[in-house]
Amino acid sequence: MEKHKIVCIVLLGLFLVCHAFAKGETESRVIVGAERMDVVLQLLKGKRVALVVNQTSILENQEQKHLLDALLERGVDVKKVFAPEHGFRGDEDAGSHVRDSKDAKTGLPIISIYGKKRKPSAEQLKDIDVVVFDIQDVGARFYTYISTMHYVMEACAENRKMFVVLDRPNPNDFIDGPVREEGFESFVGVDPIPLLHGLTVGELALMINGEGWIKPTLPEENLRVVGIQNWRHGEPYWLPIKPSPNLPNDQAVRLYASLCFFEATNVSIGRGTYFPFQVIGYPDPKFGNFTFTPVSLAGFDKNPLQKDKLCYGIDLREYPFEGGLSLRFFLSFYNKSGKDKAFFFSRPKWFDLLAGTKKLRFQIVRGDSEESIRQSWKPALDKYKEMRKKYLLYADYPSRSK
Repeated sequence: MEKHKIVCIVLLGLFLVCHAFAKGETESRVIVGAERMDVVLQLLKGKRVALVVNQTSILENQEQKHLLDALLERGVDVKKVFAPEHGFRGDEDAGSHVRDSKDAKTGLPIISIYGKKRKPSAEQLKDIDVVVFDIQDVGARFYTYISTMHYVMEACAENRKMFVVLDRPNPNDFIDGPVREEGFESFVGVDPIPLLHGLTVGELALMINGEGWIKPTLPEENLRVVGIQNWRHGEPYWLPIKPSPNLPNDQAVRLYASLCFFEATNVSIGRGTYFPFQVIGYPDPKFGNFTFTPVSLAGFDKNPLQKDKLCYGIDLREYPFEGGLSLRFFLSFYNKSGKDKAFFFSRPKWFDLLAGTKKLRFQIVRGDSEESIRQSWKPALDKYKEMRKKYLLYADYPSRSK
């Protein structure tokens, strides 16, 4: 009998320890805005709703259920879905035309707002009371989901609709790079923010509205952010689902801001391989010993740069890069190009739009060091950092901001 009592006490102790551990895990797990369903439902109760969502709009606490399905199950009156670049399911190539369609599962209309139409029309918002934005960003100005958010906010302001952001962490939470200058506005640089903006999409929405970057602005009661729980700036966040076809893992996300400049050259960053944004190469052995061959690849890129050509370069898949913006890779390849330097920038205007300025290209051609280039960004970054403080929803972690 005593033995049984001891066993029961031990089992009870183990149960309590496991329960406490599980509870601690739940309490410390990052809870994104979409998972705070009590708050979300209160905002959407009795409203006609449109969603701006894609494959990242999932609720991990419900076994990766999509937000659309979760809202419909709870009786929310979702009327339509607006789809950004890469489409509702996130499987369209970068820059590919996204077509209007219907969701096979729910029958709801999916309206493309990537391409010629960048924001919902008054007609498309006529039967809508509130638009909900829930898309995972990666923290870079030229990642077009935040450009889509800007234009949808503007459409909501013009048509007196409520705009709700379901916030998610920034996995590239740094403040770095050139601030987009006047005259370099484009879909990869709508707002005058640094290349790495150091904000969540919710904080960025508050900044866009608060700084008057949309006209008219949204009244305070028409802009709501459902915040993240158990996260602060600078804390790492690993994405549960790839945010776009060519960012398949966390290493690609970390390297994205630094490698994207190569998109304005003839150098491949691995599109057409299973490791895009993790390798760099060109069809010339002088660029490195690592080799790869871009091919047409479903789910990644059907017509990649340097298609079917053997590229020589470097492999960054295991490179211990913590994130932020580095010019070391770009400057290295530029310098290795030798006599071909004049032709290195195959699309100079595109490079300038990605950078948000023409100064960076001129600095590289002039032979400026990375250190001196970074110093030239400092005045504008310092000014931005002061402005940013007004819109923070989460505790800051300055040691992660360069």
